[in-house]
Amino acid sequence: MRLVSLLPSATEIVHALGLGDDLVGVTFECDEPASARQTKAVVVGGRDTRGMTPAEIDDYVRTQMSAGGDLYTLHADALAGLDPELILTQDLCRVCALPSGHVDQALSHLGCRSEVLSLDPYTLEEVLGTFFEVARAAGVPERGVELVGALRERLRGVSEAVAGRRRPKVAVVEWVDPPFTAGHWVPDLVVAAGGEPVAARAGKRSVQVSWAELAAPEPEIVLVTPCGFHLDGAARQAEAVIEHFPKAAVWAIDGDGLVVRPGPRLVDGVEAIAAILHPEAVPAPGERAIRRVS
Repeated sequence: MRLVSLLPSATEIVHALGLGDDLVGVTFECDEPASARQTKAVVVGGRDTRGMTPAEIDDYVRTQMSAGGDLYTLHADALAGLDPELILTQDLCRVCALPSGHVDQALSHLGCRSEVLSLDPYTLEEVLGTFFEVARAAGVPERGVELVGALRERLRGVSEAVAGRRRPKVAVVEWVDPPFTAGHWVPDLVVAAGGEPVAARAGKRSVQVSWAELAAPEPEIVLVTPCGFHLDGAARQAEAVIEHFPKAAVWAIDGDGLVVRPGPRLVDGVEAIAAILHPEAVPAPGERAIRRVS
């Protein structure tokens, strides 16, 4: 089956299911595995924000959306030329990826008959469910069962390791300028890692808040996991958070790799967070996963 992924997390799911050779198109943000963007056709483009500050990125996004503009560009002709049978997209967040409605309109205009599967999880359990969905749509349901089974076994291992231990209060900052609190599946990761999420919105969209609202529950640990950034970028942003939490330990996490993308590596994220919260019970992850900044 010829597959096209219009979001980085779907690209990771496809490869985790052993379907990488069937993937023919990806987005400009698909960087895991590294070979995906290098060897596949890029069918979605967007602005390179690497030289922008968090405030500049936020202003750009707000300006585009208020004007009815698009953050992403679908290269429709390239998509049509790939003749895909299954396209993986989303409606979860306009800031994170191209909405499925744009894809449907393009396919209708081009006369293509590809199946479009929208992946829109809000909880960790729903994220795991999308792996079944992709496997079934790709005609390999047994691979979904195998993948989810292996991930659940790892989650069970963390749960057993932290069982009976005191759960520290944890605040997660998903963006720093302006501050956004944790939403969607992120609070679930904290719970699975043996923590108590505070100032969070489990199963709901992340929203802008004040630093006072984030600090009010007096978190013991603050995790900075900015969308669109890996560890070095997260660590730079975490420096600006320290002054708002003078009594908390502030940690940076590879946000894109371990927390904000709803793919298989969320389980890596649970293990990494557990190593922060309960270092005596859970081994430390690789050096590119987490970093303490205060």
